[in-house]
Amino acid sequence: MASSTTTTPAAGKAAPALLDLTIDNITPNTVRINSQSSDARLTYLMARLVSHLHDFARETRLSSDEWMAAIGFLIGCGQISNDVRNEFILLSDVLGLSLLVDNINHPKPPLGTEGSVLGPFHTHDAPTLPNGSSMTSDPAGEPMLAICTVKDTHGNPVAGVKIDIWETDSTGHYDVQHADRGDPSERCVMESDEQGRFWFKAIKPVPYPIPHDGPVGKLLQMLSRHCWRPAHVHFMFGKEGWDQLVTALYLRGDPYETSDAVFGVKQSLIIDLGKVDKATAEERRRRS
Repeated sequence: MASSTTTTPAAGKAAPALLDLTIDNITPNTVRINSQSSDARLTYLMARLVSHLHDFARETRLSSDEWMAAIGFLIGCGQISNDVRNEFILLSDVLGLSLLVDNINHPKPPLGTEGSVLGPFHTHDAPTLPNGSSMTSDPAGEPMLAICTVKDTHGNPVAGVKIDIWETDSTGHYDVQHADRGDPSERCVMESDEQGRFWFKAIKPVPYPIPHDGPVGKLLQMLSRHCWRPAHVHFMFGKEGWDQLVTALYLRGDPYETSDAVFGVKQSLIIDLGKVDKATAEERRRRS
């Protein structure tokens, strides 16, 4: 005979009676029965979530068809997601929630580098490369040399910072978007040296569309929004004892500079690309 498991309320707490629930009393009763956990933070989050969801339904007079469409949308997000594509992160991005949560959790001091969105294409398999290495295997991309320094808010160099770096190839696709993906490409991990420096060879970033063949892309189309991101390179900085920084650098003059589909661009993160002179090129060859 198969065994069964029954979950009961925490000891000393009687489950509230749930009878004759209406538009007016469903919310407090749902909050009440969800408030039996010993986890105070979970109880608080669920209370606010239920309250806002119910208020949304009442305010908009949400129809059954609209509710079912929303359920179907979320199911579709789950069905199209996999190890290298997360439609829910994409949804969070286009709703502005990703940027909002990052700003809440990682406020920056006045002289600190501002954050930007992580995006759905960061991976944990990027190779660790020494300074001066190339992280690209794309012969069609325009070569780019990036020379960077990590400093604190007083201008002092910070050594030993782990830096994740990633971008698309020249076609506007991340390596994980290619069905025949082999070794990681257009991404790497580096560490800042004693002077806080790190430098690498890559390709000039290009604008690209976020994945728009799934539910999020269809939503953008229904909202008459485009799906494009301006050209950028992602960075993630981490060192024990320091607040993690997830950010990106964007190219000035990009056609999508002021209409990024995921709201990532900030004025302080927009840069100009210069030309590498012969002396700089020779110096970097010697240091590589």
